[in-house]
Amino acid sequence: MMTLTGPLSDRDAWQATNCSIARALEIVGTRSAILILREAFYGATRFDQFARRVGITDAVAAARLRELTEAGIFEKVPYREPGQRARSEYRLTQMGNDLLPVIVGLLQWGDRYLQPDGAPLRLNDSASGDAVTVDVRTISGSRAEGIDVRLAPRGERSSNTD
Repeated sequence: MMTLTGPLSDRDAWQATNCSIARALEIVGTRSAILILREAFYGATRFDQFARRVGITDAVAAARLRELTEAGIFEKVPYREPGQRARSEYRLTQMGNDLLPVIVGLLQWGDRYLQPDGAPLRLNDSASGDAVTVDVRTISGSRAEGIDVRLAPRGERSSNTD
């Protein structure tokens, strides 16, 4: 749980308008969008790969890829195989790549709570071989537990004395 501070401490006195979580979910909040992102991180770039590997219809794949491209998460890059018509690949932009911690966080959560026989996949750093994890850290690098996080309006510093 997060501790609400300052003017946020009276939870009934304000609404969570202009919520960043709600805005993010408007873009990536469907099952197919999240699974398309998973496949992009696994290396998929082509329409048929996304549709087949996610198990969705071409219409759903087209709609999701269009939405994610319009939002700036993917960019379309043309390619042409010999003897074929020109097509487009979908590549993650920086905005899309910045969703990696979200996808890894969902993976870790699923591994911990939904896989009684243990994680089916391991995620390791290519260079060191170390396991890759996602956690919440302060700007100075120390690990923050969810119960120790305070929430304050922009422009106000949340302190331990609130």
